Amino acid sequence: RSQPVKQPITTPTRLPMTLGLDLGDRSTSSCLVGDQGIVEEGSVRTEALTLRAACERAQARGAERVVMEVGTHSPWVSREIASLGLEVVVADPHAVKLIWAAGRKSDRRDAQVLARLGRADIELLRPIQHRGAQAQADLSLLRSRAQLVEVRTGLVNHVRGACKSLGVRLPKCSTESFHKAVASSIPAELKTAQDALLSSIAHLTAKIKELDREIDRMCAELYPETKHLRQVAGVGPITALTFVLTIEHPDRIKHTRNVGAYFGLVPDCSQSGSRDPELHITKRGDEDVRRLLVSCAQYILGPFGPDTDLQRFGRRLELKGGKAAKRRAVVAVARKLAVLLLSLWRSGQTYVLLKNSSA
Repeated sequence: RSQPVKQPITTPTRLPMTLGLDLGDRSTSSCLVGDQGIVEEGSVRTEALTLRAACERAQARGAERVVMEVGTHSPWVSREIASLGLEVVVADPHAVKLIWAAGRKSDRRDAQVLARLGRADIELLRPIQHRGAQAQADLSLLRSRAQLVEVRTGLVNHVRGACKSLGVRLPKCSTESFHKAVASSIPAELKTAQDALLSSIAHLTAKIKELDREIDRMCAELYPETKHLRQVAGVGPITALTFVLTIEHPDRIKHTRNVGAYFGLVPDCSQSGSRDPELHITKRGDEDVRRLLVSCAQYILGPFGPDTDLQRFGRRLELKGGKAAKRRAVVAVARKLAVLLLSLWRSGQTYVLLKNSSA
């Protein structure tokens, strides 16, 4: 005769009291949720002193965790709140469909949803970790340079287009020497209008060169680990420094093979039953790093790239044919390049061009 199985008595896990913050540009909605539901709601200005006071008040009432979404203010706000000893969870907006797809959306409701989800299971929010203040400041220099380059490119294209509309094709030259090489070729009727743009292009070029020298100094003095990454042909100081500052700590990514997904270079997945379609890459993560990795991959597969394992890997993918074979090969090489850079950063070893082929 079978005996009934006695179920072990388990003590329910205590859920922490959680403060949800919906950060706005001017004001922030807050909601404190505990065992009895909503304990307190309010709104404060998005300033360091007022947010700190609101979190201290919630901490005095028993709050242990603060939840917010990624946004413009989340880096400095998360650091400010973490200094109080509270657990800070910064949620990935893509994971919180209850917020961006909810009906009758409001800041007050968003704060409630963040607090309730953060109290139940923070893994539902796919939490991210912001980089430190110093890394964020140094990374802003690289992004400022990229913005200057983009503005200069727009001005150069405008000058060429304006001259082409009058039947004048300006000579080919590098962007750095554009303001000098084309000055004498500008039509007389456009001279007044385009001289101002050429002066702006010259000024932007000088500023970009100043930032390039500062980037070289930072690589040599503040981030010497970038020299390990620059062993790979096509990886310069800008790519190496952006890669290092974005990840910040080489141990942040547990497995090196996951760094491709970290920068959105892996195919998306929408599997259901026997249906598993082939999708495009996710394009999540830092867009600047992904763009730089793809640019390096194009150089590696180009005519000036040296013979390496990466190039041979990409060539094999190109030979498979197909309409998008070359594009897929570039993305695949960029993904492998990210893994290689992280491995060189961790190990500090000398890069061998044909290590796998020799083996």
